[in-house]
Amino acid sequence: MVATSTTRAEQLDSIALEFLHNWNRGRRLIAVDSASPEQAARFADDVADTLREHGQTVLRISIDDAGEQVLRDLTIAPFRAGTLAGAEDPETVLVVDGRHVLDGSAHGLWNFRIWTLTGDELPHAAADVIIDATDEDAPTRYFYDYCKIPPSAGDRKMPWRSFP
Repeated sequence: MVATSTTRAEQLDSIALEFLHNWNRGRRLIAVDSASPEQAARFADDVADTLREHGQTVLRISIDDAGEQVLRDLTIAPFRAGTLAGAEDPETVLVVDGRHVLDGSAHGLWNFRIWTLTGDELPHAAADVIIDATDEDAPTRYFYDYCKIPPSAGDRKMPWRSFP
């Protein structure tokens, strides 16, 4: 594990630039999740603001723990079709925070996934970016060797495995 700590603005700018490097055109989707819904929402707000500073059209949505099918039917599908209010521009970035938006098959809905740590919990193994945002002014980004994260980190349901 390698950690990098900078100011919040520098960390957000770095995340935005990484996202834009990899996903610079079209309808793009970012998910932000955390053990703390409030922390995830604050971080998602800041990611959206930073992307706007980089000239992106951004739609920002918070969802409850609605389940993957509801998320897919009410948010993702209309966004991709350009019928979701506020997402008519075909170059829009959708930034969503909510509980369990990285879990199970919902993981595949997103182009970019962010997990904010709230303490000593294991990071979500499905995240592209892992941030310890407990210090709001100077969040720390962690780069993990995902081979060392236990398979149960993040999504606790593992339907592809059966245990005795």
